[in-house]
Amino acid sequence: MSAPSASEYVFGRHRPASHVIVHVSDPHFLAGGRRLGGRYDVEASFARTLEAIKAVHPHPSAIVVTGDLADLGEPDAYRRLRAAVEPVAAELGTVVVWVAGNHDERPALREGLLDLAPTQEPVTGVWDLDGLRLIALDSTVPGWHHGDLDDAQLEWLASVLQEPAPHGTLLAMHHPPLPSHLPLFDILELRRQDELAEVIRGTDVRGILAGHLHYSSHGMFAGVPVSVSSATCYTMNVAKPAPDVNGMDAAQAFQLVHVRPETITHTVVPVTDAATGDYFSERWLEEMAALTPEQRLEAFSRKR
Repeated sequence: MSAPSASEYVFGRHRPASHVIVHVSDPHFLAGGRRLGGRYDVEASFARTLEAIKAVHPHPSAIVVTGDLADLGEPDAYRRLRAAVEPVAAELGTVVVWVAGNHDERPALREGLLDLAPTQEPVTGVWDLDGLRLIALDSTVPGWHHGDLDDAQLEWLASVLQEPAPHGTLLAMHHPPLPSHLPLFDILELRRQDELAEVIRGTDVRGILAGHLHYSSHGMFAGVPVSVSSATCYTMNVAKPAPDVNGMDAAQAFQLVHVRPETITHTVVPVTDAATGDYFSERWLEEMAALTPEQRLEAFSRKR
C-alpha cells in the first residue's frame, strides 16, 4: 500500500477537502506566441504555472481559467492555449472550465476552445464535480472592457440555482463584483451588481471565483465570499501608490481552492523558482503520523 499524500494527513480538527479546484486567470495568449506588449513572455510564464499545478495536487476536481484567455481574441491564441492546457488536464484526470474575459472574442473562443459554433452567444455552462456545482458566467460585453450580465443570463442563473447541489455551488466569472482600491479598475467594473446579488442571495452559492484585476483580492458580495486570482501573464505592482500602479513581470500566481463542508479556503500559490528550506518533508509527515496527538504537540508545538 502506498503512503498517503501530504493532503491526506490529518493532524488537526479538519478532514481533507472533498474537492480541490485550481483557479487560474488572465493568461492573455497571443497568436504565434508573441510577447504581450513586446515584453511579457506569457507562454513561458503559463508553462511554469502548469508545472506548478502538476506539483501541488495530483487530481484536482477542475482547472478553472477565469478569463482573458487570449489578449486579442485571435483564433491561433486559443489553439495555442488549448494545446498547452489539455495535455496537463488529461495527465491530472480533470476537466477544464474556460471563462470568457473582456479581452476575449466569443466567436473565436467558442470555436477554438469549446468546439461550438462561432457565435456571439454568452459562454456559460454548468459542471457537476461530484456533487459540487460549478457555474460559469459570461460577464463580457462585446466590444467593451467593463462587465455586465443581461436579463437572460440572470434569469438562467436563477433557474439553475432553484435546486441546491449536494456540496453547494461556486460561480466563476471574469469581472469580480468587488470594489478596487485602484480608481482605473472601477471604470472597468461589473455593472448591475444589485441584480446579481438579488439572484444569488439566499441560494447555495458558497463562493465566487474571478479574475480581471491582475492581483489577488478577496471580499464579500451578497453574503458570499469572492476570491480574485492574480494573473499568469503579468501582475499589478500594488506595492506602489494607486496612481503609480502598473504591470510587472513578477509575482505571477494561481489559487488552490479547497472545499470542505464547513468552509472553503483559497490559497495563493506563487509561480517562482525561489529556493526554500528543507525542514518539512514526506519523511517528517510520516514520523508525525506515527505519533499520538500528545506526542506531536511535544515534538513540534512547544516553543523552543
